Amino acid sequence: PILPSDLPDSRFDFGMAVGVAGEILPETLERMLDICNVVFVDIQALIRVFDPDGTVKLVGLKDSGFFHLLPRIGFVKASAEEAPFVDVEEVRKWCYVVVTNGKDGCTVYWKEGEVQIAPFPTVQIDPTGAGDSFLGGFVAGLVQGLAVPDAALLGNFFGSLTVGQIGLSKFDLRLLQRVKDELQRRKMRSIGCHEKQDDELKFVKPLGHGQFHASLGAAKLMSTCPIQECQWDLPTSPIVEQGIHPQYNGQQKMLLNSVYEEPIQPIESKP
Repeated sequence: PILPSDLPDSRFDFGMAVGVAGEILPETLERMLDICNVVFVDIQALIRVFDPDGTVKLVGLKDSGFFHLLPRIGFVKASAEEAPFVDVEEVRKWCYVVVTNGKDGCTVYWKEGEVQIAPFPTVQIDPTGAGDSFLGGFVAGLVQGLAVPDAALLGNFFGSLTVGQIGLSKFDLRLLQRVKDELQRRKMRSIGCHEKQDDELKFVKPLGHGQFHASLGAAKLMSTCPIQECQWDLPTSPIVEQGIHPQYNGQQKMLLNSVYEEPIQPIESKP
């Protein structure tokens, strides 16, 4: 198990409690809550246990030894299969809850409401690791300053990439660069629209949320189809130069922003 003494003495803005089963002790999570401003918890690490014979089972959150820590947790992430063991209606009174629903996207719950976040259609090959990829994308979006619905959309995006692969997920660097560019444009547009920044409104889908979904979908499309197939029906024209492209092979029309192909630079930040 991970012990409280395994955690550093430093302070952090964000912390993630993620595990397979039983690695995180209640006292370890409590220590993480002491040193982090916001903690994201994958519920699997708290309610998944192994019987002596190796059988995997889920236990109710109230019986896990972690329930009393809910008021201090920022976000809890659960899959649709894990949600019944969490009691979403009870947990949402104390912290924010995100339930992933596979091909149907995800739902974000808070005390006063909930919002459904659209998925990214994909052919599922192997669901292993999809929850981890979702949580990574979601947290990365919030760290970058996105509103909660936009961050959840980014989580859905990376989850959809993961289920389309076998084994350990591998993300093309060019795709990651496109996503990085879209994040920067999204942040600039949010600033330009003077969106309100109080916490309550951050749970409402902000202006341009649908366009952000389309832009991420376009980046995914460009990374999964042959270059010739993606470009043959995109003639050079004033419309294309403005970033508005013709309809692609019968698919829904999407706005494709320009792509910058400079290498991804490492982000230096304090631990």
